[in-house]
Amino acid sequence: MIERVKVAVVGVGNNTSALVQGLALHRQSGSLVGIRRPMIDGLGVGDIDVVAAFATSAEKIGRDLTEAIFLAPNNFPRLDCDLPRAGVPVTKGLVDAREVQRVAAALVGAEVLLYSAPSGRPETARAYAAAAHAAGVAFINTTSDPVARDPQLLASFEAAGLPLLGDDLASQFGTSVLHNALLRLLKERGLTLVSSYQVNLGGTEDFRNLVENPNTKKQSKLNALSAADTVEVAPLGYLPHLASQKVAHLNLEAQGWGETAVSLDVKLKVHDPSGAAGVNIDLIRIAASALRNGRGGHAAEATPLLKSPPGTAI
Repeated sequence: MIERVKVAVVGVGNNTSALVQGLALHRQSGSLVGIRRPMIDGLGVGDIDVVAAFATSAEKIGRDLTEAIFLAPNNFPRLDCDLPRAGVPVTKGLVDAREVQRVAAALVGAEVLLYSAPSGRPETARAYAAAAHAAGVAFINTTSDPVARDPQLLASFEAAGLPLLGDDLASQFGTSVLHNALLRLLKERGLTLVSSYQVNLGGTEDFRNLVENPNTKKQSKLNALSAADTVEVAPLGYLPHLASQKVAHLNLEAQGWGETAVSLDVKLKVHDPSGAAGVNIDLIRIAASALRNGRGGHAAEATPLLKSPPGTAI
């Protein structure tokens, strides 16, 4: 029997809630709804155990993970499944880079560190990457902060035989994925793109943070699109009443045969944390498989799941 993957998570927010609850739902029901790849290198969706969790919220520290994921400001809904105690108390996360060794010591027994804290904190993201490196653990950066795009850091992981996957998730069925698919379709059908834009509104704490600290998020979104010179990405909008749902509006203006006008408007509404968990479940197994096979650095098979893999703009 294949050994289950032991994962540590940074950030006990909505994305972690969606991942933990979704794992429980899958184990109890066997449902493959919303699962892209049931098996990756012999690892099934249920072959993942969360063994450590880090957060900075005083209300969450010390709580069992299965309790902490439901504390405010988290607003991802409860799924229809039993959620037994994980036996994983939430540990105090990094406050500054001087605590790297403390976190590294807490990673003993883990294989993968999933960095799912808010974007806009590049020093913190790199400090957790350093802790993973010191502990001999694979690192996944789900934020737009440049970690895997740092050539020196990527080279150090590669030399150590440790996977480093990132940066920034391409949500399972999110704005960037849909927008890019539509742009490709226009090109494949011979239409000429005139202009395009996307607007994203959400009510999660991550949206609130990104509105206040946009930093590299806009560039990361543009990295995911194939025609960035004619595409505009509007600043993110935070609307608390949307809770864990994201509403996106897309517009494409193009010209067809005879320079006649073609216009397309699309509205997308999804639970943003579900879109993250649906990708994280694959990235975790890719990272674990690469680690077990001694493949350090970036794993090429992870590239389609990311907005800003190594080599894209910062």
